[in-house]
Amino acid sequence: MRDTVIVFAKVPRLGMVKRRLAAGIGDRAALRFHAATLTALLRDLQSCRSFDVVLAGTPDRMRLRLPVRVDRIDQGRGDLGVRMTRALRRYRRGRVALTGCDIPDAGSADARAAFRVLGTTDAVFGPAADGGYWLIALGPRRPAELFGNARWSTRHALADTLTRFRRHRVGFVRTLADVDTAADWRCWRAGVRHAGRARPW
Repeated sequence: MRDTVIVFAKVPRLGMVKRRLAAGIGDRAALRFHAATLTALLRDLQSCRSFDVVLAGTPDRMRLRLPVRVDRIDQGRGDLGVRMTRALRRYRRGRVALTGCDIPDAGSADARAAFRVLGTTDAVFGPAADGGYWLIALGPRRPAELFGNARWSTRHALADTLTRFRRHRVGFVRTLADVDTAADWRCWRAGVRHAGRARPW
């Protein structure tokens, strides 16, 4: 069975995405960032032929307007943990990675690294600089309940989730910074300019 990467994302719509970021830079700039980052991630992942790529979108059944074609599933209802569990259970017999889309530096190399680490572990996490995590990868041996009462969107999210994996072998890939606020966005833009890379819009 082929490995699968699930990209967890809101369908790009004005006023519906990156609301904390939009509060600082405006709805249209936040939408441009979200759509460009999501498109770049999907294209990069699809360029790697060693795994399948699926977009788990929300709201359910909302039309996806992106310049990239990708298989799509709906996230369904519930909090973040419930929705991620639902998506991951679709692939319980094989190896699957789930990643967010607000990490501009994440890409196919990170997915490949996660699956390599998964060769000797049961689960792999990509820690975020704020205490959360941007990626989780799982093999067939998993806890019955993946996330429990994880405190999402706090510095405790990764630590809370790791308590569910006490009886499992856990590995990690690199720590990255997500872009949730205007301050995060400015730091990322400064880093992009310093590295000489083009901004994604």
